[in-house]
Amino acid sequence: MIGRNIGQLHELPDQLSIMRGLTKWADRLRSPAEAPGMVNEAFRRLLSGRQRPVGLECAMDTWARRAPVELISTPAQADPCPVDEEAVERAAKLLGGAQRPMIVVGGGAQEAGEWVRQIAEMLDAPVMTGRMGQGVLDGRHKLSVTMPAGYRFWGEADVVLAVGTRLQPQQQNWGLDDSLKIIRIDIDSEELDRQRKPEIGIVGDATATLKALANRLARHNAKRNGRAEQVAETKAAASKRIRETLAPQVAYLDAIRKALPEDGILVDELTQMGYAARLAYPTYKPRTFLSTGYQGTLGWGYATSLGAKSAKPDTPVVSISGDGGFLFTAMEMATAAQHGIGVVAVVFSDGAYGNVRRIQQQSFNNRTIASDLRNPDFVKLAESFGLDAVRVKSPEELGSAISRGIAKGGPMLIDCPVGQLPDPWPLVQVPRIRPRKS
Repeated sequence: MIGRNIGQLHELPDQLSIMRGLTKWADRLRSPAEAPGMVNEAFRRLLSGRQRPVGLECAMDTWARRAPVELISTPAQADPCPVDEEAVERAAKLLGGAQRPMIVVGGGAQEAGEWVRQIAEMLDAPVMTGRMGQGVLDGRHKLSVTMPAGYRFWGEADVVLAVGTRLQPQQQNWGLDDSLKIIRIDIDSEELDRQRKPEIGIVGDATATLKALANRLARHNAKRNGRAEQVAETKAAASKRIRETLAPQVAYLDAIRKALPEDGILVDELTQMGYAARLAYPTYKPRTFLSTGYQGTLGWGYATSLGAKSAKPDTPVVSISGDGGFLFTAMEMATAAQHGIGVVAVVFSDGAYGNVRRIQQQSFNNRTIASDLRNPDFVKLAESFGLDAVRVKSPEELGSAISRGIAKGGPMLIDCPVGQLPDPWPLVQVPRIRPRKS
C-alpha cells in the first residue's frame, strides 16, 4: 500500500489543490532538473507583492532520484512595483486639503516609519498604530496613538490615510459615513476595497509610495490651527483612562518596558496581559512588538519568541503568555534548553482561560464551563527541562527577574501568579461612532 501510494503521488492533484488553498502560490516538482528553477520561482513569488507563504510539493520517489542539474546563481528578486504617480498626486491634494486628517498604519508599513513620521508632522495628524503596526512610529512621539485615542479621532476625521492595514475594526466596527474620505496604500490589490471602495486606492510599496506622497504633499498642504494641541489633549486623556482602567496590567507592562532595551522584542499572546499590551505598551522601534495579527492564534507566543530569538540572537526577547496559552507549546522549553535559545518567558498564571471565564461570567449569569485549568508547578516544570526559573509576586520583582534573565543570556521562565484582572474589552469593543448616512 505504501509503495503504491508513493508511485501514485504524481496523480493526486487534490493535495496540490489543498496546498494552493493554504498558500500564496504552490506547485509540484516532477523531476530533479526542475528543482533549481522552481525553487527560484517560489522565492520570487514569496518576495513579490504581499509576502505570504508559498509551497512546493515533491513526491517521495522524485525526492530520491539523482540527476545532473544546473544551479541558478542569481538570487530570486521581487517583481518591481512602480509608484502610481497620478494616484499619489490625487492623494496629496485630498490629504493636503483635509482639516482633520488621520493616519492608520499596520504591519505593511513597518519599513516606512520615517515617511510616516514626516507626513504626520506635515499634517499634524495622529498616527494610530494597530497591534501589527506598533513601532512604525515611536510610541513616545507626540502624534503616536493606540486604539482608544484612535477611536476618538476616527469619529471626527475627514480624511484617513491607511497604510499596510486591513482597516477592519475601523470600517467594520467603528463605522463609515459619506463625509469620511479614505486613502489606502497596500501592496495587495485585493485588500484595497475588501470592505468599502476607498476614495483613492494605491497599490504599491509603502516606503516608495509614502516617499512620493511626502514630496508632493508640501505643495498642497493647508494650515491647521490648534490641531497639534488637540491631538496632545486627546492622547493624554486616552492614556489616563487606560492606566486607570487597567492599572494592574499597566504596572506589569511598565516593568517589562523598563527591563527591555529600546530594541528589545516583546511577543504578546491572546491573554489578559497581551490585550492590555496592545493599548498600553510603548513600542519604540519597528518589529519589536510581535503579535498574532488577524488570526489571533492562542498558544503561538512562546514558540514564536523562540523563532524571533533565533533570528536575532543578540537582541533580548521576552514573551508574555497566560497559563492556558503557554501550555499549548510548553514542551518547546526542551527546544530552548537543547539549543540555548535565550528567551525570557513570562507566564501570567490565573488558573483559567481568563478571558473566556470572564465572558462566561458576564454573559451567562456567572455560569462557567471548561475555562478553569489544572496547572503544573511552572517553576518545577521549567527546571525539569533545564531552564532557569523563578516565581515573582509583584511588578518590581518581575522587572528585576527579566533583567537578570537578559543579563544571563540563557532560557528562563518566570511564573507570575495573578488574580482576575480588569476587563480590557470596554476600551476595545466600542459602539459605532460613524453610522452611515446614505
